[in-house]
Amino acid sequence: MELMQLRYFLEVAESGHVTRSAERLHIAQPALTQSIRRLEKDVGVPLFVRHGRNIVLTEYGIFLKKRLEPLISELDELPGQLQTMAHLEHATIHLNVLAATSFTTEAIIAFKKEYPELIFRLLQNSEKDLYDIGITTRLFYQPPREDASQFVCTEKIFLAVPNIGKYRYMEKVQLAKMKDENFISLFGSKQLRWICDKFCLHAGFKPRISFESDSPAAVKNMIAANMGVGFWPEFTWGKLDSDHVILLEIEEPVCQRDILVTCRHNKTDTRAVDTFFTFLTECFKAQTVTETRKR
Repeated sequence: MELMQLRYFLEVAESGHVTRSAERLHIAQPALTQSIRRLEKDVGVPLFVRHGRNIVLTEYGIFLKKRLEPLISELDELPGQLQTMAHLEHATIHLNVLAATSFTTEAIIAFKKEYPELIFRLLQNSEKDLYDIGITTRLFYQPPREDASQFVCTEKIFLAVPNIGKYRYMEKVQLAKMKDENFISLFGSKQLRWICDKFCLHAGFKPRISFESDSPAAVKNMIAANMGVGFWPEFTWGKLDSDHVILLEIEEPVCQRDILVTCRHNKTDTRAVDTFFTFLTECFKAQTVTETRKR
């Protein structure tokens, strides 16, 4: 059975007249008759019987018509459904955020005010490669993809300390002088943890970890509770929102990392993705200028 044969069958079943159906279908009457006969041969039973000048459905034809109508209706709706899916996909931006989480979230909130119809899907998985925009750390030289645009900015990493007497009037610190302190840290699977351990080794010591968690919020809370000190990336963790924590600039070694923002062109229509990529990179540039002026 062919789809066109089934459509022809439904038209003849509706009209009860081959000649009239042929006119509606814009085909020759003999061609339509042959199509119906081939369908009857394929199914092995008669679908029509002649009744005067018209034809009527047999019990097999009635059964086939009843089963076919919802199927053909669903088939006819598929193009519109696919177009709707395509529209939603073009209006959806998939993000893989492995760095600058707080900053990116704030940028999305600001962007949605201007483009409320856009949908954002966020994931945090270093193993996933299916995304429109990725925000990650460049741990080593990474050549740009041929299907991508890339933006790189520097994220400064501060030392977060509890707001207690010995730190209260400090603005800067040498990391080597913190070797005897307890460190609050992320689990080793996090990119930030790996980088910060390298900073400590460069300063001549291995950090004494007193608490570690996969939750940045838990790390921040433990520092505020005077349980130890920890590293604070300016973009990734955002503004300091606690009076119980102080951020110190690390003089030695230089503690910073590259934030890599990658825009992938893997859709037929990338206008929404490109617009948000431009907006996000402009936000990074503006924040970098602001932080530079503060210093």
